[in-house]
Amino acid sequence: MTPYYADAHVTIYHGDCLEILPTLEPVDLILTDPPYGIGEANGKNKGRSKPFGSRKDAKNTRGKEIAARDYGVSQWDASPIDWPLMQDVITKGKYACIFGGNYYPVPPSSAWLVWDKENSGDFADCELAWTNYGSAVRIKRHMWNGMLRKGNEKRFHPTQKPLDVMLWCIELCPGDPKTILDPFAGSCTTGVAAKSLGRKCICIEREEKYCEIGAKRMRQEYFDFSA
Repeated sequence: MTPYYADAHVTIYHGDCLEILPTLEPVDLILTDPPYGIGEANGKNKGRSKPFGSRKDAKNTRGKEIAARDYGVSQWDASPIDWPLMQDVITKGKYACIFGGNYYPVPPSSAWLVWDKENSGDFADCELAWTNYGSAVRIKRHMWNGMLRKGNEKRFHPTQKPLDVMLWCIELCPGDPKTILDPFAGSCTTGVAAKSLGRKCICIEREEKYCEIGAKRMRQEYFDFSA
């Protein structure tokens, strides 16, 4: 299958992972954030505007409204990924880190990762990633509270994870993984993290608009965190 984009570190495929996954060789790490089935892609984010004056950080803009970003409406988050497919995804790697693992009947694990989003309002306080790393539970605090984001990182996707969080997931993985696969890649933050660390990554994404965003992100220069 012809990649949508490829460079020395990252390959992006536009398509359904159900079809593409069997064509790929096993990797060291599966790192992904699959749909949870909570409707985030169905315009849910657009209804989160609120008066800025009601918040502690209002300061000089009291009374103004924060306009939530409109990512459009689609159905990719209408339901969770079928468990048999998720099992195939997990077994494609020696190790796996699956955000939203609490939505799936995953095996017991001592090594859940907890991302504390330092949130307010109707957002979840944290997100959970199931892993088979074999270590202890770990927590990372990184603000991702609507428009308030640590480092003012650009957001391209309604369920995008911060780059720093994905770097953390890779660096915690045993065995220093050299090859990474994200079969539900979205705007390809996993690919950006892998490239930043000098690792190889395959990203699979069904929505072409996010493949294009991912390709644009890969063409940019990123600081080498592995130095």
